Amino acid sequence: MHTTPTAPVRLTAGPLTLRPWAPGDADVLAELYRDEAMRRWASAPVHDEPSAARWVAEQRRGWETGERLAFAVRETEASDARPAGHVVLKRTAATAATAEVGYWTAAHARGRGVAPRALTAVADWAFATFAHEGLTRLELLHQVDNTASCRVAEKSGFALSGLLPAAPPAFPLDGHQHIRQAPSAV
Repeated sequence: MHTTPTAPVRLTAGPLTLRPWAPGDADVLAELYRDEAMRRWASAPVHDEPSAARWVAEQRRGWETGERLAFAVRETEASDARPAGHVVLKRTAATAATAEVGYWTAAHARGRGVAPRALTAVADWAFATFAHEGLTRLELLHQVDNTASCRVAEKSGFALSGLLPAAPPAFPLDGHQHIRQAPSAV
């Protein structure tokens, strides 16, 4: 069983606020997924409001089990209230030294540093929160042709550690693996 925070976690990272996804986010999420780049890079099966509602419910269940701690990212000072992105911490075992992170940035927020700031905030939070459970390493995976994800990983302190072979259907192309070690593990 995972140790999960007892209250909803809200993080801040400069002009960003990160909070768990809420049922009211489904309509906006469906709108965000109309973007071709989102559909290409993000693997979520979101194509309309009902599928977005299922995705949000899945993220909320992830918080209950402690296996998938997903955050909606909002630009605090922006007049646009839509989420600017998403960051997730995936933990398969409570005692695992390694967890995985993932993220995406909405079309309206790209190019403003949203992903690196949000990813750094979640990585720092994860290492601080789960150090007592032995978390010392975070992995970030993306397709080799997603050069923007490579830049985000590097800006967020994730070093390129290797090439992963394609594993269809989930990973149809070769991928990059980036690693970030906990400050105490370096």
